[in-house]
Amino acid sequence: MRKRLLIIVVLLTVAGNFRVRAQEFSKVNGHIGGGIGTPTGETGRFAGLSGAFQIGAGPNLSAHNSLVGEFMWQGLPPNNNGLAAIVNPLCGGSVTLNCAATLSQNFGTSSNLYVATANYMYHREGNTYGFYLIGGGGWYYRRLELQNYTVVPGTVCAPAWDWWGYSCQAGFVSNTNTLAVKGVSSGGANAGGGLTFKVTSSGIKVYMEARYHYSPQGGRVSTRIVPVMFGVRW
Repeated sequence: MRKRLLIIVVLLTVAGNFRVRAQEFSKVNGHIGGGIGTPTGETGRFAGLSGAFQIGAGPNLSAHNSLVGEFMWQGLPPNNNGLAAIVNPLCGGSVTLNCAATLSQNFGTSSNLYVATANYMYHREGNTYGFYLIGGGGWYYRRLELQNYTVVPGTVCAPAWDWWGYSCQAGFVSNTNTLAVKGVSSGGANAGGGLTFKVTSSGIKVYMEARYHYSPQGGRVSTRIVPVMFGVRW
């Protein structure tokens, strides 16, 4: 009889320990951070380094598995190659310092990427340090703007015009569509990982992360970026 009681007590104790451990992890996760985004591949031909920002939250399925909904922004400032195609025709095919300076006062550019994704995250946490792997997919929207710009008739088509959202007809840039703001969007995917450092006993951590993002952008110049982020997770 005593042995049976002892076995029951042991089993109840073990079961209680499992319940406590199962409740040790937080039911929700969140993060906010910023950093530097690097365009790569086709995107790197027309855009340069810029700031980036992300914020997200989601449920924790277990101590090591989580879902994360996330919003991200990254600037895509045009580089020399991205500007050359639109500046050259206005400068008579040869860009000079005086011409470029004059044009920069007459028209402006703006290019930004907005991303909304749903992701899976696998993470392991130690007493101080941890790591995680994250990946998923969602919607990628690239917003491009040329201010006070008019296409020169007879401008030969080039990939940069596709980047800015113009269409081509018979090898020439169409000047029938006056572009003010152009939005290009499509589905995409991302994958990467990060390191965490616990700063409070309540589970707040600082993190460093690198992730690769890709979106075909509906057949136009694709979006390929690698933002490196720093921020806070909980």
